[in-house]
Parts: sequence; structure tokens; C-alpha cells
Amino acid sequence: MTNTDPSDIKGVYDRRAEDYDAARSRAFFEARWLSRFADSLPEGARVLDVGCGAGEPIAGWLIREGYNVTGADFSDAMLAIARERFPNGDWRLADMRSLDLDDRFHGIIGWDSFFHLTPDEQRQTIPRLARHLLPDGVLVVTVGPIASERIGSVGGEPVYHASLSVGEYAALLESADMRLTGFMAEDPYCNFHTVLMARKTKETRP
Repeated sequence: MTNTDPSDIKGVYDRRAEDYDAARSRAFFEARWLSRFADSLPEGARVLDVGCGAGEPIAGWLIREGYNVTGADFSDAMLAIARERFPNGDWRLADMRSLDLDDRFHGIIGWDSFFHLTPDEQRQTIPRLARHLLPDGVLVVTVGPIASERIGSVGGEPVYHASLSVGEYAALLESADMRLTGFMAEDPYCNFHTVLMARKTKETRP
């Protein structure tokens, strides 16, 4: 276990928004997974970037590729940067743990965001994300390679990370009418991120 308080993650990003944005890699190591995600979407698809942060590089790339992007984040400071960067964008203050939008999407991506949730929060959030996907919709999130809790850093402040096992993710997805379609632990071509991909198989049960 870690002594880092998971409930302070919002505070860290609010305090360190500009530092995080300045340090965020623009090398676009995410390209292969983003291309795979995009290849699974219809033209002009509606995409939710959950934990969008300051809008670059993920939301920005999707916007430039012609997708209808909604960015959601719980940090006012991060969203302020995104709104300045993309003033015509759809930026919403929202926490994925209580996500309840009127919209549904062809794709949802949670890059470097979902893994900040505790294990129990992840278990509760997967069906919530599934309910925001249209049938045949695609989910991509970054997680950890094994069930674990770890400490990362944002702007020099420690931040909490957690992951379930791939087997538990597969079971949770199945119970939410989704199917695991991809999992790569510590992908060396993606800056050693662990990436999970799933597809909505049918209308989610109420």
C-alpha cells in the first residue's frame, strides 16, 4: 500500500496543471494505439476523452483527424488550458467516477487517467463507461501490467496509480456487455504504457 492519498489527485492536477502540460511528452508515442482506436471508429465518430487534461496530445489529435470530441476532466485548471487551446471544443467538468452525461459515444479513451482510480473505483467505473458507449463502441484505457498500487509523479508531487489483473478486467468488461480486444503490458513502442482495449458487444443492461 501507499501513503499517497488517492483523493488528492484532483488537487495535484489543479496545482500543477501548467507544470504537467509543459512536461507532457509531444513525441506522440501513443500513435500506434490511437491509430488502432481510430480504425475501429466510423467516420466523424463521437469520441469522449475522459481525463482529457489540457487537451494535448490525445484530444488534439482526434480533433485534427475530424472526430467529434468531448473532453471531460475533474480539474478546472487543466480544462482552462484546454479551452484556451481549443476554444471551439466541447470541454466538460466531470469526474469519471460519477460520469453521467446525456450523450453516448462511438469511442471512449482514458489515457493516463483511468489508472488514478483505486481498484474499487475502477470496478465501479467500468460499467459506467460502458453505459456511455453506443453498441459496437470502443474503449481504450491505460492501466498497469498486474494488479498493483504504485506512486507516480506530477509536477514533482506524488500521485496514486492502481491496476487490476487482466483477468479481472476481462470479467468486469464481460459483465458490462463488453469484450476485451487488446491488452499489451508495458508496450515498448508506447513508452512502456500498459494499454487495454475493449468493444461494446450489445446494449448495456440497465
